[in-house]
Amino acid sequence: MRHYSSLSKLFLIRRVLMASLSIFAVASVQAASHSSNDSFMLHQVQTLNNNISISEIKRIEIPRPKIALVLGSGGARGYAHIGVIKVLEENGITPDFIVGTSAGSIVGALYASGKTSKQLEEIAMALKVSDVRDFTFSKQGFFDGQKIEDYINKLVDVQSLENLKIPLYVVATELKTGKETVFYQGNTGKAVRASTSIPSMFVPTKIGDEEYVDGGLVSPVPVEVAKKLGADIIIAVNILAKPEYTETSNMWGLFNQNINVMQNRLAYYAAEQADILIQPDVREKQHVFSTKSRKETIIAGEKSTLDHIDRIKNLIEYRKNHTVDENVEQFTGKQQHQFQYISSN
Repeated sequence: MRHYSSLSKLFLIRRVLMASLSIFAVASVQAASHSSNDSFMLHQVQTLNNNISISEIKRIEIPRPKIALVLGSGGARGYAHIGVIKVLEENGITPDFIVGTSAGSIVGALYASGKTSKQLEEIAMALKVSDVRDFTFSKQGFFDGQKIEDYINKLVDVQSLENLKIPLYVVATELKTGKETVFYQGNTGKAVRASTSIPSMFVPTKIGDEEYVDGGLVSPVPVEVAKKLGADIIIAVNILAKPEYTETSNMWGLFNQNINVMQNRLAYYAAEQADILIQPDVREKQHVFSTKSRKETIIAGEKSTLDHIDRIKNLIEYRKNHTVDENVEQFTGKQQHQFQYISSN
């Protein structure tokens, strides 16, 4: 048994190192494109239903400013998103659509399905690691991800993305090309599974003929997606811990540190484009499946949002009276963009 345990640890370490290299390669390319001021890569919109051909996304038309809530990646720190939603809910602020990547796609899917912040917290506190972790013997990863898909679909009552109460856009990374892909129709659980599939840790999620991995690799805080969807006000939540907060005394600490260092640069560029940036003071040092400190992490999300709530309210009120004033563009962050559409056939 001891011999088997040692081999298992070596196997895990090898996977972590492979994952780090994969993340570094993708993140470096994305960061380089930003730092050289190149135009941001066009997002590809893909449906999870193979029999649907996409020609356009119907934009939400409402007589008030369109509010987008952008929920970023960050592993176990994702509990902070619940605290953010709780404070927004208590102040009568409901987003018109949600963009989620990785951990943000999990919370985003449950919230978009109609769950209240209280229900989200109850779900979080009741979560057991065995609910979402499934080991597999594969050359591509040691977690399968099917349990995550099933868990999400059960909690959203098997609602597809297009039928959720709040429109949800889930960001993932196409493994072969490294391109950002935004899912907005079809199997909600599968979209979340793709968005949370950390390379070499999780087996990539197969959708159609392509394989997808963690959306946080290329878009840890997907503000650009919200802009392209025509949001007037973008409230973005960055839950990535500062690299100096990450403990590196063990394998998981090293893995988290590598992710934090590389994703923080990408998150920095996205943060510049958000109208409101909420950055909870989270210093979670646990692995991606950790359920420790979840209550404290939720509270951190609450505290940070309370610090911004007056500004959020003022911005909403301001935009009600300046919806066509071009002079407020840099204040509101509003830009009109279109997706590049592709069919999954």
